[in-house]
Amino acid sequence: MCEREFELACCEGEIMVREMKISGLTMDPHTNTPIVVLKDTNSDTSVPIWIGLLEATAIATELEQVQFARPMTHDLIKNLMGHLGAKVDRVEVCDLRDNTFYAWIYLLVNGKETRIDARPSDALAIALRANARIFVSEKVIEKSGKVETVGKAEIRDKDAKKWTDILENLSPEDFGKYKM
Repeated sequence: MCEREFELACCEGEIMVREMKISGLTMDPHTNTPIVVLKDTNSDTSVPIWIGLLEATAIATELEQVQFARPMTHDLIKNLMGHLGAKVDRVEVCDLRDNTFYAWIYLLVNGKETRIDARPSDALAIALRANARIFVSEKVIEKSGKVETVGKAEIRDKDAKKWTDILENLSPEDFGKYKM
């Protein structure tokens, strides 16, 4: 078995996973929804995961190493875990059901491994902050090629449209203007 692949116990039994890295963020042109793209560290395999605007911002700010004066939500979660003696060991995107991705955050607490159910976007934002490895199950890789896409989503709420426009046009330099 390769170093980057190993078997993990899951509620459904033993499953194979592949180590991946976040290769970038993009926008779905049909739905205006952010997509985080995970790429296998040793092949051309990639997995797109549709995420929310706020989670995309959390991932982007960490990828761009944007620093805020005050901790943001994912920073707070990482800090809380650290103060409680928990270390983020890894995250795993473990399932894809009905076009919804599922993830686990694996923690080491007092020498014991435990896992927490999480949305992949939150798990990835925390993994980046904790320098934890990211894995995707083979089952998800196989299913992700079959994800249904929907027609262009029309944003009717004026506030949602305003925030979508703002977030789509942000650059890393823009974050320096605001104190959080």
